[in-house]
Amino acid sequence: MASSDSVAGAMPPGDGSVPPGKSMTVGQTIIDSTAHIVQSLNPIKNMKKHVCTFAIYSHDMRRQIQVHHYASRLSQDFLQCTVYDSDESDARLIGVEYIISQRVFDTLQPEEQKLWHSHGYEVTRGLWVNPGVPEMIQKPELKNIAQTYGKFWCTWQVDRGDQLPMGAPALMVSPQGVNQGMVKEDMIRARDEKYKISCEELAKSREGIVVPETTNPFSDYWMTTQKGFAVDVLPTEMKTTTALP
Repeated sequence: MASSDSVAGAMPPGDGSVPPGKSMTVGQTIIDSTAHIVQSLNPIKNMKKHVCTFAIYSHDMRRQIQVHHYASRLSQDFLQCTVYDSDESDARLIGVEYIISQRVFDTLQPEEQKLWHSHGYEVTRGLWVNPGVPEMIQKPELKNIAQTYGKFWCTWQVDRGDQLPMGAPALMVSPQGVNQGMVKEDMIRARDEKYKISCEELAKSREGIVVPETTNPFSDYWMTTQKGFAVDVLPTEMKTTTALP
């Protein structure tokens, strides 16, 4: 069971709906709505940003997906993002990305840095956008994001046809301006048409945004090694507080 499996395995029986299950009942809707009224949901309320961009599977650069990050900032150096496959009300939660500043990234060990990707190209190419937010208002935050690094784990490979989150999580990488790292034009066009924006125009308006002069040799690891990462699930001895029967 590895994140790089081309097929996840047998899917649950049923009508093929994603995820499987019956439609919500009126009673369940009322219960959920009541809970929403009386609970604080503070972590969710701290999500202040919606970002639409693209991501690529580390183990298979042929597979690219559009992703929607809903981000909350815990410090000036750290953001955490829930990642969905769309911005619709029935969007599926497909992963999580952590974003750190250059200052924090530089403190990590090389083996850890290999799991992180840079955001400079993503920003300056016009791929990273905050839908609905005027570019002039986005600009200060874009300057910050261009200097950051992200670690994105995809837990639900919906593009593979998975009806449920199946198998091990997959490490994702960011688009880059070389060979396999370039986002397919039809994907960019579809995104731009939806939000009535132009990736090319955004790139022109961001020409003055500064990216790191030199990229750390361990980030965007595939660019220098042509090697990706996959996660395999293996049995291991459990650590227990008492002897198992």
